[in-house]
Amino acid sequence: MHERCLPAAPNWYCSRCSDVSEAGLFGFGAKNTIYLVQVSASSCRVTGELLGHKDLVSSFSFCHHSGQTHICVSSSCDGTVRFWDTETKCLLKETSVHQKPVSAVHWSPADKNLVLSGDEKGVVVCHWFNTGDINTYFPEPRTIFCLSCSPHNWSHVAVGYKDGMIVLIDISKKGEVLHRLRGHDDEIHSLSWNPEPGEGALYGRTEDTDAGGSVWGEGCLLASGSRDQTLRIWSTDRGKSVMMLKLPYLKKRGSVMDPGVKERLWVNVHWPKGRRTHVISSCFSGELLLWDLLKTGKQKWSLFGSSSDGQNHNRIVFNMSSVQTQEQQLLLSTSMDREIKCWDMSTLELCWTLPSLGGFVYSLCFSPLGSGSLALGVGDNLIRVWNTQSSKLYDTRCFWQGIKSKVTALAWHPQKEGALAFGTDDGKVGIYGVFSNKPPEISSSYHKKTVYTLAWGPPVPPLSFGSSKGKSAFSLYSCAGEGTVLQHDPHQLSGEAFNIDKLIKDTNNIQHKLPLHTDLSWKPDGKVLAIGNEDGCIDVYEAPSLRLLCSIQQHHKIINCLRWHHGLHSPELSGLLASGSSNAIVYIHNLKQVLDSPGDSPVVISEPFRRLCGHTAKITGMSWSHHHDDRLVTVSYDGTAQVWDVLQEAPVCNYRGHHGNLLCVNWSPLDPDVVWTGGKDFTVHEWRVSKQEFDKPPKGKKMVELKEKKKKSKAKKSSAGGAVVNGESPTFAVALSEEEEDETSSTNGSLPPIALSESWRKPPSAVKNKEKPELSMKKKKPRSILPLSTSMDHRPKDELLQDCTTLASVTHSAAPAGCIPGQGDHVHLGLFSDREALHRMFEAEEEAHLEAGHFESAVYLRLWSGDLQGALQLATEKGELSDHLLSLAPMAGFCVWSAAVDSYVKQLCLQEQFVKAASHLLSINKLHEAVDLLRSHRLYREAIALVKARLPQDDPVLKELYQSWAAVLEKDGHFSTAAKCYLAAGSSFDAVKVISRKNEVSSIRAAADVAQICGEATLFRSLSLRCAKELSQAQDWSSVQDVLQNQDALLVYRLHFSLAEFLFQFLSESGAFPASSAVGSGLWVSADSDLSFIKRVERVWDEQFRVSRTSEGPCDVKSLLQELKSVESPQPTANVPLKQVMLLSSLHLTRAFLCFLCEEEEQTMKELWWAVSSVKDTGHFLVFLQLCHLLFPDGDIAVFSSQKSSDTQSAAALSLQSFVRYLQMYELWWSSSLANGDGIVQSGAAGTKEEQEKEFSRRDLGFEVLLCESTAAAQSVQRAVGEIQDKLSALVTKHQTQGQEGEEERQNGVTMATHRQETTANGEEPETFLSLSMKMSQYQKQLSDLPDSVKGFPRPDVLECSLVLLLLGRSSSVVSETLKCKSTDLLRRFGMSSCYFKAAQKLTST
Repeated sequence: MHERCLPAAPNWYCSRCSDVSEAGLFGFGAKNTIYLVQVSASSCRVTGELLGHKDLVSSFSFCHHSGQTHICVSSSCDGTVRFWDTETKCLLKETSVHQKPVSAVHWSPADKNLVLSGDEKGVVVCHWFNTGDINTYFPEPRTIFCLSCSPHNWSHVAVGYKDGMIVLIDISKKGEVLHRLRGHDDEIHSLSWNPEPGEGALYGRTEDTDAGGSVWGEGCLLASGSRDQTLRIWSTDRGKSVMMLKLPYLKKRGSVMDPGVKERLWVNVHWPKGRRTHVISSCFSGELLLWDLLKTGKQKWSLFGSSSDGQNHNRIVFNMSSVQTQEQQLLLSTSMDREIKCWDMSTLELCWTLPSLGGFVYSLCFSPLGSGSLALGVGDNLIRVWNTQSSKLYDTRCFWQGIKSKVTALAWHPQKEGALAFGTDDGKVGIYGVFSNKPPEISSSYHKKTVYTLAWGPPVPPLSFGSSKGKSAFSLYSCAGEGTVLQHDPHQLSGEAFNIDKLIKDTNNIQHKLPLHTDLSWKPDGKVLAIGNEDGCIDVYEAPSLRLLCSIQQHHKIINCLRWHHGLHSPELSGLLASGSSNAIVYIHNLKQVLDSPGDSPVVISEPFRRLCGHTAKITGMSWSHHHDDRLVTVSYDGTAQVWDVLQEAPVCNYRGHHGNLLCVNWSPLDPDVVWTGGKDFTVHEWRVSKQEFDKPPKGKKMVELKEKKKKSKAKKSSAGGAVVNGESPTFAVALSEEEEDETSSTNGSLPPIALSESWRKPPSAVKNKEKPELSMKKKKPRSILPLSTSMDHRPKDELLQDCTTLASVTHSAAPAGCIPGQGDHVHLGLFSDREALHRMFEAEEEAHLEAGHFESAVYLRLWSGDLQGALQLATEKGELSDHLLSLAPMAGFCVWSAAVDSYVKQLCLQEQFVKAASHLLSINKLHEAVDLLRSHRLYREAIALVKARLPQDDPVLKELYQSWAAVLEKDGHFSTAAKCYLAAGSSFDAVKVISRKNEVSSIRAAADVAQICGEATLFRSLSLRCAKELSQAQDWSSVQDVLQNQDALLVYRLHFSLAEFLFQFLSESGAFPASSAVGSGLWVSADSDLSFIKRVERVWDEQFRVSRTSEGPCDVKSLLQELKSVESPQPTANVPLKQVMLLSSLHLTRAFLCFLCEEEEQTMKELWWAVSSVKDTGHFLVFLQLCHLLFPDGDIAVFSSQKSSDTQSAAALSLQSFVRYLQMYELWWSSSLANGDGIVQSGAAGTKEEQEKEFSRRDLGFEVLLCESTAAAQSVQRAVGEIQDKLSALVTKHQTQGQEGEEERQNGVTMATHRQETTANGEEPETFLSLSMKMSQYQKQLSDLPDSVKGFPRPDVLECSLVLLLLGRSSSVVSETLKCKSTDLLRRFGMSSCYFKAAQKLTST
């Protein structure tokens, strides 16, 4: 039916909303319609539409099996799945199984009868096309985004979900889940299978083989694209991801990165046939990428259209599909930029672009100068200029700058080439230079509502005044929805536009208000202007004075369009004016006589020259043919375009190719047989008059409804006068509300606009139409303040006429009997009589308001009558005081005003408007009351601001407010603000304390800084130390020293943390402590690493802190030691973290080193013992070992003592030495075991063993300290105590068990004698509680007699050491015979009754 067509834009945010058949037929969903386009490598042509869905088309797929390639399937948000025949454009079948909007559908490439669909609830439905059978599965309770059928196995289906999950199901096994593919973190936008079977496409990637060297199985590769900015290739055989591709951000030249681009991302993926190792994907800003899966390196992709700028899409791509033609393989893509592009897969270059429309087509306009340049005004905020004569069928350019609203009107300049005027939905008027890249010029005068019409015409005053030099020959006229016509100067759009109503009134001496204008049209010769009005009247004015020539009163509804005849071929027809309104009839008036011989007074015309009847809805546009004298084409809301023979009043042809209301039409200036139309179906059609099948509009349901409406209006006319206007208003409102629907949201399936973050589509019912509230519905009339008298004016006509008679009698003679104006049945006459009658009417109205609860109106009536005090009193009683009434209160005196303010304050407090209430208290100088009001409602910030602004700085109220607010803030956890309050109140101590309540480093450090500034020295020191401890936990040693520096009182803590840093560093390097990102202070960098531990510490302390044996003052060693002794050092447990254990150990080491510098040897040994034992007792043996190596590199603790004889060593020193020897003993045993291990040491091991023994023999190992007899005796007693405790516990448990069993046996008649017999059956006397308790007492006494040195400083287990030494003596000569004998003796004396019994018996017997 049409020659060319610009279709509606494809739907957004759909995973598969377009597809192409093997025959090159491309189909895509746009709104609720499916458009079919025949494509080739060189061109495309829209061939038809598939109509039937009631909601957004969400998915579309062709059948790709031979013999059925003309059949396709579509799904919609209305929950239906429909099968179509593209040859006949007919519906084959429809299913409505889904209860939720269907989000995806796919025709299986492996089975010609299988179609899969999925909805937002997660339901997957199998449709069998040949039988009509349906199977339903519910694999996952998630929202389905996409699904794809395997091309190699008919039963395998991949389903992508909103949360990033991909599920592979087998429909032959009732939807059993084969694999759950996890890897993506966000929505799955697209799925595509490798067109070739098997998973050998990536054999070239050796890194993808299994660990055993085997290659992949016999599954199939699956590609997925997700909103997490990645593509993944999946092995469906193994159920795992084998490749992940990250989308690159391709920054365009001269552009900056838009932060919203990544938020608007949609990743579509397509695996083309015949390319097993190539996948195509979309990118951030509309780019298309060809990924080579076998390519190595960072850039594995190639860019489509890289040879020149402007080939790629400029917004995100939603769908891709490919087809193999005879010449080459083509790729088709749809995008948010509303363009369909065709690509050559061999060269990756663009073949052609098909533009589409995203809104109503409001205006069509051919340029009078450019050959075939057609301008389109569309509701998607774009102007398109289509070169209809170009060799490219769809050669269009888009203009968007400065528009930002629907383009509702267009007009080319008659003489200036490329100058295009436009008007928008938001009242903007501008001029575009289509041949330049500059933004448009925008008029500074905006209309209040939608611009309906633009027209170029000669200037009228005041623009026509003055010299002709520099004066424009044309002005731009705009008519908009508020009913005004403005004249704009095209050379000075920044100046104010002129409303021509003023000129019309002045010229024609009109005093009344002019009707609202709805359309205008200049006669081609520029001498006459026709203006259509809202009341249906058409006024014709003579330029330039705009003298009224005639008024056409034929229409009775709003004028929608006016067009003058061109008069090119027949001057006698130049006076024809065509007009269309909302009453569906086109009238032609011949004004030639009026124009040629105008009279002194305007002529009223009530009969048309011709009447064109046939449309069934309102007329929206018309155009005269420049090639004929009597041809006119009109478009209507009935969805058709009608060509008329005007002189014969005969229809010529009717075009029915659109599927919605038509809005605009234009006859081609180049071809007499071609007409262009556009409408609400988002399309522009080019069609030929000679090829149309019909000659008249269809007479269907709309025509019947129109006739019924006419009958109803006639019935209303006969029943009541004046009902015609009321009857027309709703029709006008409905018509305009339909016209103002939001086409942008409809185009894209009620999806969010580009500027917003995108989410999954919502059903169109959730979309809010941007209807004009002024036109789509009546404004609610405000309530009358005089309802009684108003209601009296709505009585029958006879009663209203009687009122006139009564009022005349009252005003000119005596009032009739029983008539009192302003009272009773004549209350409404009080408005037209004297003042007393008016007051009586006021009283009656006030009573009515009070009964109805309209207290505000009653108050205003009292106010109008002059009773201000009474009005205030009534408003106070009813709680209806307002700012307006309060502003009038001073007129009644200060006392009344003050009382009114107090009452209003109470009213505002009930309404929780406390700030406003306090402000009103200030008006009567009640400052303290205002402050108390704010404080009582916890508005401390406002109260403080008020006090600081109005009271002295030292006022005690201010400090009290600060402290009260700080207490509230501290309770709520807002410590920083509370601290500021305390500081402002002068309580620096409290401020520091509240800042430090939040136990984090930054807060504690800030609290310390505040304490230092405010002079709180004690707090400053304690907080600095606390901050240093927190920093030490994070091993930020540099910050620790920074916090503590310049504080002599905290010098000892600097020593402690410096030693802790060294300890952590040493243990990390040795591997005993886990490595971390510590920040060193640099103190130990200068120290020589070859020096011993003691020498390094002495040097660093002396160089960095000036602490040495001879230092004095703040650096005095004894003073520092005394201060450090006051620090608590609890014994750690096994549950304490290793970091805290090491800090505690470093504290003891610091004390030990200070004692060493003071030559307090006994205390030095004690502190060293505590440092070592704190690590040992918590179970960190490796740290314990490395720490001993650090402190005693030669195994001798004498490095910290001047006494060499062990006889004079303290208990702590002996215990410490014994543990050091204990470690040496095990190291010797381990080395000996390794040397004698089976197969571990080879032929050279003997020499190694001999060397080790010589090395140990040269050193005095001192193992004698491990074999202390008193320690062995004490440990034997401790073991005995432990054994007795175990026996007592066992007896208690046994007694409890026997008690329960005895109770059961007594119930069964069994006595306890049996138990006693069984107990003594073995012949031995069992141990009792008494005997065990006596033994325990004896052992406890022995333990108490032990010296404190033995109990306070324990040693290693003597029996364990004896066993190890005996074992070591068998394989090494390091252990002397004396040690062996002593070990044997100790084992025989103390090991025969312990856990060492068997080992001791074995070793002592040999």
